[in-house]
Amino acid sequence: MTLPKKSKVVAVIQTHVKKLCRVVCLLSTSAWVSGKGKFISLVGPEPQTVKSTCERFPSDLTINRQGELVYSDREHRAINIVKDGKTETLITTPTGWHPEGLHCSRSGDILASMGTTDSSQHKIVRYHGETVAQEIEKDEKGYPLFQRGKYALLLSENINEDIVASDQNADVMVVLDRRGKVRFRYNNQPPRGQKPFSPRQVVTNDITGHIIVVDARNSCLHILDQNGQFLRCVDDCGLENPTGLGVDSEGRLWVGFYLTGMVKVIQYLE
Repeated sequence: MTLPKKSKVVAVIQTHVKKLCRVVCLLSTSAWVSGKGKFISLVGPEPQTVKSTCERFPSDLTINRQGELVYSDREHRAINIVKDGKTETLITTPTGWHPEGLHCSRSGDILASMGTTDSSQHKIVRYHGETVAQEIEKDEKGYPLFQRGKYALLLSENINEDIVASDQNADVMVVLDRRGKVRFRYNNQPPRGQKPFSPRQVVTNDITGHIIVVDARNSCLHILDQNGQFLRCVDDCGLENPTGLGVDSEGRLWVGFYLTGMVKVIQYLE
């Protein structure tokens, strides 16, 4: 597949979700979306709605290898799975740590970002089943990898097993190798952008290894290769206040918009 100079919108979906923040694709025709409310909605040929256990809203959504919806409930320190429309708790996080960003890896592990109750610390935890297999919090010198602050670290995993973390508190994207060592950080202003980089949801493309991240302030998407080389910016599809981002099984991007609740499906590869 090639990366043309222009992208095209192939579908527009009105989700009616207020303050839409999260998008995660299910195969090539559907996506789960959520915003500032308890409900998680599946948009596509067979729409449905799930009422989460969250007091305010789900912190993040992901899909496991079986195609089941998994979401994080920050207030109750729970990572939950939806089976037959009903919520079951998979993991309860330690006292004082609250699950936020989520990503189900190809191996079946769950990557979860967590913040302390006062948001002074953030880390990434890899769960194998209910067992903690890895924790990523500090660099080799003992300094925190992630900025303190109220925003969740949003996660993805690339085809080379790199972990990609969108750190809105620091306005930077951090890419770590499988062992949790920093490979690179990215915070570049887009070519036609006027404002500092402001990352939101991030995805990786299983077909190409591309890293695609939402830049909310500049209303665009940055596309990088897996080594951090900037390839191009998607800023030609009317992306106003984008926040959510998913990638489907055909490599198309599903972009969610905070103010309108719309989702645009974008073909960015040929």
